[in-house]
Amino acid sequence: MLLLGGASGVGKTSVSYRLASYFGVGICEVDDLFIVLERMTTPEQYPELHHYRLDPDEIAAMTEAEHLAALSGISRVMTAALEPVIANHIETGTPIILEGDFIQPSLAVRPVFGETPAAGQVRAIFLYEDEDQIARNLHVREGGEQRGRARVSWRYGQWLCREAERFGIPTVATRPWETVLERVIAALEPAGQAEITPGPGVVSLG
Repeated sequence: MLLLGGASGVGKTSVSYRLASYFGVGICEVDDLFIVLERMTTPEQYPELHHYRLDPDEIAAMTEAEHLAALSGISRVMTAALEPVIANHIETGTPIILEGDFIQPSLAVRPVFGETPAAGQVRAIFLYEDEDQIARNLHVREGGEQRGRARVSWRYGQWLCREAERFGIPTVATRPWETVLERVIAALEPAGQAEITPGPGVVSLG
């Protein structure tokens, strides 16, 4: 079980698909789970999940600190939602990569998920990028000027990295892009242990 986290716009999705191909495993985007939860709940049940959609004027007027608090609130809800997903994959022995903005580092170091011991089956890595590149990435992906959003994303990403380091979870810069896959794989290798190998039928990096 690999949790791949980081703020919006750092390149997680692109990296996650390359990793999934390399290891020959499945992938789940946490954004998809967020969409399902938003559709299946009400604002009264989980206001954190509905805030950005229901209050566009209020969102536009939010300060940077308020945006960060809102992102943190969403992350807390998604952490609870991801726990049974992780437990299921540990129980069934089915490898998967979970990728998304709302993965908190503290999730990766839990000794138990529900009633299922982690038993060393959960790893995590967090990606980061500088503010200017995040703005460029968001512009390419969604269009428009993204400077304010990039600032919030960068600040959130810095918090994620500090939390990851506090829990002993590796963090990796996405640039230079040409070597990010190799660097992520290297960061996942436990010190003094054998090199991580790809899944069956997957071509290894040259």
